[in-house]
Amino acid sequence: MSVDLSRYTGTWYEIARLPMWFQRHCVDSRAIYSSRPDGAFDVHNECVTKSGEVEQAKGVATVVDAKTNARLTVTFDNWFARLFGSSREGNYWILDLDPEYRTAMVGTPDRRYLWILSRAHQLDEDTYQRLVERAQQLGYPVSELIRARHPPSS
Repeated sequence: MSVDLSRYTGTWYEIARLPMWFQRHCVDSRAIYSSRPDGAFDVHNECVTKSGEVEQAKGVATVVDAKTNARLTVTFDNWFARLFGSSREGNYWILDLDPEYRTAMVGTPDRRYLWILSRAHQLDEDTYQRLVERAQQLGYPVSELIRARHPPSS
């Protein structure tokens, strides 16, 4: 799979994810990617918590596989990253991407992290199940997936 990063930029809504401590309070999340003059990408993550607060994290994504552009390293600049150093870098592998760039599945090679993403707040059930099946084929623990609670579209 080859990724056109200019088409990948923009807003992606989290449809489902594996449990992870840094998103433990999130019920509705999105990520916004924008290109930078140096060839890297700014990453702006937002999550609405159960209490209605908005938590944010900012980072920079760098391509590590220029042949496909499907593997990136993301470094976040937050209190945890400053405290623990190397823990701030995460692998960001685009595992599935539909031809129209409407849905994506991103994970880490150790299979601890996985996100199913969409350009829209909602994703039809057939597409969701196809992505879950693909994740299972790749060895991710799909029985642990947490679905986002997006507000109704207006």
